[in-house]
Amino acid sequence: MKLGGVNIFLVGMMGAGKSTIGKLLAPKLGYRFVDTDDLITAWAGESIPNIFAKYGEAHFRSLETKVLAEVSCHSRLVAATGGGIVMSNQNWSYLHHGVVVWLDVPLEELWQRLSHSNQPRPLLQNPQPLKTLENLLAQRHDRYAQADIRIAVKGETNVVVEQVMSALTDRLKPASQYPADNTSPQTESDRLPHIP
Repeated sequence: MKLGGVNIFLVGMMGAGKSTIGKLLAPKLGYRFVDTDDLITAWAGESIPNIFAKYGEAHFRSLETKVLAEVSCHSRLVAATGGGIVMSNQNWSYLHHGVVVWLDVPLEELWQRLSHSNQPRPLLQNPQPLKTLENLLAQRHDRYAQADIRIAVKGETNVVVEQVMSALTDRLKPASQYPADNTSPQTESDRLPHIP
């Protein structure tokens, strides 16, 4: 598949499998994988739960935008993004530098995954996490729907990866419409964007 180096941004709710799918998708495309949450953690030197606890969600969202701006300057990336990244218009200006793929997972499946996960989710640390998840999905749905590609997630991970590959083939312009991709292979030290 000839993508001309255009980035692929995976969006969707927490628990949608963006990181898992992204890690499997990237090598199939000859791309590198990045996770914006991991980049935020590396840049801040603190975990995301700590960032939320110490500085609040607004500070986290500011870091998220800075990281996304840096990622969008690169090419040949599959980027898994945070669930709320779509709520900022500024973030959409960066997401539009690539192809946005929404991994759309039903609420019941999201809750099943999250309730059996050991990964802390700061936005769900309250007495009614399921109701919170439902409200977040309702708030974000129309933003997710602005994605270039929607994947209704059903079945195993490898099936979803193939769904994304097929959708990209159908969605992308022919390679001749993109500038020639003459980028040299990245070294391991260049694997992650540098966040100033």
